[in-house]
This record gives sequence, structure tokens and C-alpha cells, in this order.
Amino acid sequence: MNSATSSAESFGVIDPKSFATLTKNIDDILKIAIEHTPAHAALIVFDSQCDLAIALAEAYRRCLPAARFIDFAAVTPEDVHAAFKPLAPSDLIVLIQSTSFRLEAFRIRVELFKRSLKVIEHVHLSRLPGTQALDYIASLAYDPDYYRGIGKALKARIDRAQSGTVDSGGELLVFASPFESAKLNIGDYSEMKNIGGQFPIGEVFTEAQDLEAVSGRVRIFVFGDTAFMVNKPDQPITLVIEKGRVINALNSTPEFDTVLANIRADEGEVWLRELGFGMNRAFTRDRIVDDIGTYERMCGIHLSLGAKHGIYSKPLIKRKEAKYHVDVFAITESVLLDDEVVYQDGSWVV
Repeated sequence: MNSATSSAESFGVIDPKSFATLTKNIDDILKIAIEHTPAHAALIVFDSQCDLAIALAEAYRRCLPAARFIDFAAVTPEDVHAAFKPLAPSDLIVLIQSTSFRLEAFRIRVELFKRSLKVIEHVHLSRLPGTQALDYIASLAYDPDYYRGIGKALKARIDRAQSGTVDSGGELLVFASPFESAKLNIGDYSEMKNIGGQFPIGEVFTEAQDLEAVSGRVRIFVFGDTAFMVNKPDQPITLVIEKGRVINALNSTPEFDTVLANIRADEGEVWLRELGFGMNRAFTRDRIVDDIGTYERMCGIHLSLGAKHGIYSKPLIKRKEAKYHVDVFAITESVLLDDEVVYQDGSWVV
């Protein structure tokens, strides 16, 4: 099941220098974030449908020479499941996917976590064409002092805040409520049941305890469209929020109107739920990649539209009826928690 080793020259825009950076970033993730050691087995399942997937597989070969590698195209899903079975708790599985492996009717990572396996997922890599692959490589850099220091400080500040404000350039979105206990996606799994997840990482997220205490306006410059791709309108769209619901979208586009119409058709109204504090400095308002799940870590504020946010339960929302979680990205001039500025000039300042 092992495939032939690739050469650095075969990775398209990923030149030898960029590949060396990729290999270092993967090595740091393995050693610092995942804390994988040679005492445990490693299994890498990959495909070769795009240059970035091929480069990632080769980087893992350099970092994990004793690992077992399986080319997903050369085997059946049953073969992959059979390869999972001998693995023991704290062994590592890496899934490198140009699209998304169809191994289950549900997310395979959840099932692997149930067995106490460590999991790293790289998904939808084919949605990162050309030089976007280089931005993806940059997003994998793991700086533990930054992620763990700033991330934990943000969580502590969020958890004690009684209110918050997002200034998106003259428009203010006000959270007149304490926040739910913030969750961390910062590559520190010391207090978590599961180790790993989808990479790149870099996010602290929460939502208002009282969703109806959120009101105001927010200017968004990017939203996730119906194909789960980044959609950047020619000019920012201003969302008007009352009692936690989107009641208007100024300067909207036909594509965004479709997103809102779909939510309203299935859920009746458009809730604003997640308040995401993105930390990944590889992605900014100007440095954008096409895949919405990757860009979600962008350094700044993102929000979710729709009733679905499985991390937190709300009495006003029936979980079974919640279908949509659409990420939108705010122009982030500044962020205040209570009266303290925590984001300014493109950086977190806690």
C-alpha cells in the first residue's frame, strides 16, 4: 500500500524552499501540538489528486519514516477501515484529502476519537489552487507561545466579560450579554478528551448567553456560499441585527440573498450565533483562500448565520430543527470586551 516517494520538484508552485517550510511546520505540529512519539504507530491515508495533497504526504514521509502510508485511490474503503483496527489508543491517523474521503455516512474523525486515537485532518485541498497552497503551508506554522498564550488569555477575558462590541468600520455590533464558556482550537489538548482535529488551527469561539441581547450592524467582506466556498462581494454587505436575528442586509448580492433565503425557508428566521475570534495570521482580509473551512481561522472576527451551533444549547432553538451554520467574516477594526480593547490594528492585544 506504500506509494513511491515524490520529489520536491513535482509539487507545482510548491518549490523546494516552500516544501522545506511545509516539512518543518508538519514536524512542529507532530512534536509540539500532537505530541506524537516513535513509541506509537502512525497511519497516513492520502490521495494524489492535487499538488498540495502530494506535498503533504511527502512531508509526513520525511517526518514519520516508520509510518504506514495508504493511497486512498489504490484501495477500498473496507481496506482503510481494516488498517484502522489494529491501532491502539494514542496512535496517530493522518487523513490527507483533496476533497473528503467518503468512509462513513458520518464524520470518521468522531469515530476515531471514540477509540482515543490522535487524528490530523487536511481536507478540501483541491479548493486551494495555485499560490493558495503556499498560504495553506504558512497557515500550518505552529507557534505555541502565540497560540497558547494569546488563546488562553482571550478565553479568560471572554469568560469574565459581561458584554462585547465589534467595530467593523463605523458600524457597531453589540453583545449586551455575558458569553458562553469559550472553546479553544489552539493546538493545546492537555485539558481535552480528544487530541487533534482539522488543520489549520487557530480560533477561540463563543456566543452570547442571551442570543436576543445581540443587536446593531456589522459589515462583512466575505461569506460562505452555497458551495462552501469563500465569496467576496465587490463591496461589503452590512447586516442589520435585532434581537439576535438578521433583519436586513444592505448592499447585498444575489448570492448572499440566496444564502439568507435558504436559511429562512428552512428555519423561518436568520439567527446570529457564533462569535469566532480567529487567530491564524496566515489569513487576513487581503490574504484569502477559496475554502471556507480553511479560511475560517482568519485573524479577526467571524460570525455564523443560522440556528445550528452544536457546541451550545439554547432554549429558543430546537437542535433537531437547526440546519444552517454559515460563516461570515467581519471587517474588524477593533473588538472590545466590556470596555477593554482586545483587537486593534490587525492583531489581538490581550
